[in-house]
Amino acid sequence: MRKGILEYCVLSIISRGEIYASDIIAELRSAKLLVVEGTLYPLLTRLKNNGLLSYNWVESTSGPPRKYYTLTEDGRGILSQLDQTWQELAYAVGISQKGANS
Repeated sequence: MRKGILEYCVLSIISRGEIYASDIIAELRSAKLLVVEGTLYPLLTRLKNNGLLSYNWVESTSGPPRKYYTLTEDGRGILSQLDQTWQELAYAVGISQKGANS
């Protein structure tokens, strides 16, 4: 379940605009999702290989070029589906909690 949620969170973060991997990790950490590079980079590679992400190399003044990620149209479509699934899941959990409290 965590894997699917992590993919959803990463796609959501990237949907806001071009972003560097360490900035993705920082956003996830600020949301209390502890993710290390060893988890994020394979996920980014898989998403790219599945056509959901693209990247752009940008020169850095403080080191080697950096890879900045953006969503593809397919990525936006998958994110939309994940948004719908998340809403349905949140609704179902809300209903089950109400029933448990009755």
